[in-house]
Amino acid sequence: MSESERRAPSSTDVRYFANDSDLIDRVELSDVDVDQCVRVMEALRAWQEAARKLSEASQRYMKLNESDMRAIRMLIRAQQQHQIVTPKDIAREVGISSASTTKLVDRLVAGGHVVRVPHPSDRRTTCIEVTAHTRLAAHETIGRQHARRFTAAASMSREDRDAVIRFLGALVEADTPQGVLDEFSSTAE
Repeated sequence: MSESERRAPSSTDVRYFANDSDLIDRVELSDVDVDQCVRVMEALRAWQEAARKLSEASQRYMKLNESDMRAIRMLIRAQQQHQIVTPKDIAREVGISSASTTKLVDRLVAGGHVVRVPHPSDRRTTCIEVTAHTRLAAHETIGRQHARRFTAAASMSREDRDAVIRFLGALVEADTPQGVLDEFSSTAE
Protein backbone atom coordinates (compact mmCIF):
# COMPACT_ATOMS: atom_id res chain seq x y z
CA MET A 1 0.00 0.00 0.00
CA SER A 2 1.43 3.40 -0.99
CA GLU A 3 1.85 6.32 1.41
CA SER A 4 -0.99 8.23 -0.23
CA GLU A 5 -3.34 5.26 0.20
CA ARG A 6 -2.47 4.96 3.92
CA ARG A 7 -3.18 8.62 4.69
CA ALA A 8 -6.50 9.25 6.37
CA PRO A 9 -8.67 11.54 4.29
CA SER A 10 -8.94 15.08 5.59
CA SER A 11 -11.72 17.54 4.85
CA THR A 12 -9.58 19.00 2.05
CA ASP A 13 -8.37 15.71 0.53
CA VAL A 14 -10.43 14.39 -2.37
CA ARG A 15 -8.39 11.17 -2.68
CA TYR A 16 -10.93 9.19 -0.63
CA PHE A 17 -13.58 10.06 -3.20
CA ALA A 18 -11.34 9.21 -6.15
CA ASN A 19 -10.34 5.83 -4.67
CA ASP A 20 -13.56 4.65 -3.09
CA SER A 21 -16.41 6.12 -5.08
CA ASP A 22 -18.67 3.94 -7.17
CA LEU A 23 -19.50 7.11 -9.13
CA ILE A 24 -16.10 7.39 -10.84
CA ASP A 25 -15.05 5.07 -13.66
CA ARG A 26 -11.35 4.36 -13.00
CA VAL A 27 -11.03 1.35 -15.30
CA GLU A 28 -8.66 3.09 -17.73
CA LEU A 29 -6.85 5.19 -15.10
CA SER A 30 -3.49 4.20 -13.68
CA ASP A 31 -2.48 5.14 -10.13
CA VAL A 32 -0.48 8.01 -11.66
CA ASP A 33 -3.58 9.19 -13.54
CA VAL A 34 -5.69 9.08 -10.37
CA ASP A 35 -2.97 10.98 -8.46
CA GLN A 36 -2.88 13.64 -11.17
CA CYS A 37 -6.69 13.96 -11.20
CA VAL A 38 -6.65 14.36 -7.42
CA ARG A 39 -3.99 17.09 -7.72
CA VAL A 40 -6.19 18.89 -10.28
CA MET A 41 -9.16 18.72 -7.90
CA GLU A 42 -7.02 19.91 -4.98
CA ALA A 43 -5.68 22.79 -7.09
CA LEU A 44 -9.25 23.79 -8.02
CA ARG A 45 -10.27 23.71 -4.36
CA ALA A 46 -7.24 25.83 -3.40
CA TRP A 47 -8.02 28.34 -6.18
CA GLN A 48 -11.68 28.54 -5.12
CA GLU A 49 -10.60 29.21 -1.55
CA ALA A 50 -8.10 31.89 -2.62
CA ALA A 51 -10.73 33.53 -4.87
CA ARG A 52 -13.28 33.44 -2.02
CA LYS A 53 -10.82 35.09 0.40
CA LEU A 54 -9.91 37.75 -2.16
CA SER A 55 -13.57 38.45 -2.88
CA GLU A 56 -14.30 38.78 0.84
CA ALA A 57 -11.32 41.12 1.29
CA SER A 58 -12.55 43.27 -1.62
CA GLN A 59 -16.04 43.39 -0.10
CA ARG A 60 -14.65 44.41 3.30
CA TYR A 61 -12.38 47.06 1.71
CA MET A 62 -15.27 48.58 -0.23
CA LYS A 63 -17.76 47.91 2.63
CA LEU A 64 -20.13 46.07 0.29
CA ASN A 65 -21.96 42.73 0.31
CA GLU A 66 -22.10 40.28 -2.61
CA SER A 67 -25.28 41.77 -4.13
CA ASP A 68 -23.77 45.25 -3.88
CA MET A 69 -20.59 44.04 -5.60
CA ARG A 70 -22.58 42.40 -8.41
CA ALA A 71 -24.51 45.62 -8.96
CA ILE A 72 -21.32 47.72 -8.95
CA ARG A 73 -19.61 45.40 -11.47
CA MET A 74 -22.67 45.55 -13.72
CA LEU A 75 -22.83 49.34 -13.48
CA ILE A 76 -19.14 49.73 -14.31
CA ARG A 77 -19.46 47.45 -17.37
CA ALA A 78 -22.55 49.34 -18.53
CA GLN A 79 -20.90 52.74 -18.12
CA GLN A 80 -17.85 51.56 -20.06
CA GLN A 81 -20.22 50.65 -22.89
CA HIS A 82 -22.17 53.94 -22.55
CA GLN A 83 -25.34 52.10 -21.52
CA ILE A 84 -28.05 53.49 -19.26
CA VAL A 85 -28.84 51.45 -16.14
CA THR A 86 -32.15 51.68 -14.29
CA PRO A 87 -33.08 50.06 -10.98
CA LYS A 88 -35.04 47.47 -12.99
CA ASP A 89 -31.78 46.49 -14.79
CA ILE A 90 -30.04 46.07 -11.44
CA ALA A 91 -32.91 43.91 -10.11
CA ARG A 92 -32.63 41.64 -13.16
CA GLU A 93 -28.81 41.40 -12.94
CA VAL A 94 -28.68 40.71 -9.20
CA GLY A 95 -31.84 38.60 -9.13
CA ILE A 96 -33.70 40.52 -6.45
CA SER A 97 -37.14 42.13 -6.07
CA SER A 98 -37.80 45.80 -6.80
CA ALA A 99 -38.15 46.48 -3.04
CA SER A 100 -34.76 44.87 -2.39
CA THR A 101 -33.31 46.85 -5.30
CA THR A 102 -34.53 50.10 -3.74
CA LYS A 103 -32.80 49.16 -0.48
CA LEU A 104 -29.62 48.16 -2.35
CA VAL A 105 -29.53 51.43 -4.31
CA ASP A 106 -30.28 53.46 -1.16
CA ARG A 107 -27.39 51.70 0.61
CA LEU A 108 -25.02 52.33 -2.31
CA VAL A 109 -26.05 56.00 -2.54
CA ALA A 110 -25.58 56.44 1.22
CA GLY A 111 -22.14 54.84 0.94
CA GLY A 112 -21.11 57.21 -1.85
CA HIS A 113 -20.79 54.37 -4.38
CA VAL A 114 -23.54 55.39 -6.82
CA VAL A 115 -25.68 58.38 -7.69
CA ARG A 116 -29.18 58.66 -9.06
CA VAL A 117 -29.46 60.78 -12.19
CA PRO A 118 -32.48 61.67 -14.31
CA HIS A 119 -33.25 59.27 -17.15
CA PRO A 120 -32.54 61.04 -20.46
CA SER A 121 -35.89 60.14 -22.04
CA ASP A 122 -38.23 58.79 -19.32
CA ARG A 123 -39.13 61.24 -16.54
CA ARG A 124 -40.78 58.43 -14.54
CA THR A 125 -37.52 56.64 -13.78
CA THR A 126 -33.97 57.38 -12.75
CA CYS A 127 -30.64 56.03 -13.88
CA ILE A 128 -27.96 54.73 -11.58
CA GLU A 129 -24.27 55.58 -12.12
CA VAL A 130 -21.13 54.57 -10.25
CA THR A 131 -19.15 57.38 -8.65
CA ALA A 132 -15.60 58.08 -9.80
CA HIS A 133 -14.30 57.12 -6.33
CA THR A 134 -15.94 53.67 -6.43
CA ARG A 135 -14.88 53.10 -10.04
CA LEU A 136 -11.26 53.81 -9.01
CA ALA A 137 -11.52 51.58 -5.92
CA ALA A 138 -12.93 48.73 -8.04
CA HIS A 139 -10.15 49.25 -10.59
CA GLU A 140 -7.50 49.06 -7.87
CA THR A 141 -8.96 45.91 -6.27
CA ILE A 142 -11.06 43.82 -8.65
CA GLY A 143 -9.33 45.21 -11.75
CA ARG A 144 -5.90 44.25 -10.46
CA GLN A 145 -7.24 40.80 -9.50
CA HIS A 146 -8.48 40.22 -13.05
CA ALA A 147 -5.22 41.53 -14.49
CA ARG A 148 -3.27 38.96 -12.42
CA ARG A 149 -5.60 36.20 -13.66
CA PHE A 150 -5.19 37.37 -17.27
CA THR A 151 -1.39 37.40 -16.81
CA ALA A 152 -1.53 33.81 -15.54
CA ALA A 153 -3.48 32.77 -18.65
CA ALA A 154 -1.21 34.78 -20.96
CA SER A 155 1.86 33.04 -19.55
CA MET A 156 0.61 29.67 -20.82
CA SER A 157 1.14 28.25 -24.28
CA ARG A 158 -1.78 28.33 -26.72
CA GLU A 159 -2.09 24.56 -26.42
CA ASP A 160 -2.23 24.74 -22.63
CA ARG A 161 -4.85 27.51 -22.77
CA ASP A 162 -6.94 25.38 -25.16
CA ALA A 163 -6.67 22.47 -22.70
CA VAL A 164 -7.76 24.71 -19.81
CA ILE A 165 -10.68 26.06 -21.85
CA ARG A 166 -11.83 22.51 -22.67
CA PHE A 167 -11.41 21.46 -19.03
CA LEU A 168 -13.33 24.43 -17.62
CA GLY A 169 -16.05 23.93 -20.24
CA ALA A 170 -16.33 20.31 -19.14
CA LEU A 171 -16.59 21.47 -15.50
CA VAL A 172 -19.40 23.86 -16.42
CA GLU A 173 -21.21 20.97 -18.06
CA ALA A 174 -20.47 18.66 -15.12
CA ASP A 175 -21.74 21.27 -12.64
CA THR A 176 -24.99 21.93 -14.48
CA PRO A 177 -27.69 20.64 -12.11
CA GLN A 178 -29.17 17.33 -13.19
CA GLY A 179 -31.85 15.01 -11.88
CA VAL A 180 -33.18 16.05 -8.50
CA LEU A 181 -31.04 19.20 -8.40
CA ASP A 182 -32.33 20.38 -11.79
CA GLU A 183 -35.73 21.36 -10.39
CA PHE A 184 -34.09 23.38 -7.61
CA SER A 185 -31.69 25.25 -9.92
CA SER A 186 -34.48 27.07 -11.77
CA THR A 187 -36.17 28.22 -8.54
CA ALA A 188 -32.93 29.77 -7.26
CA GLU A 189 -32.56 32.06 -10.28
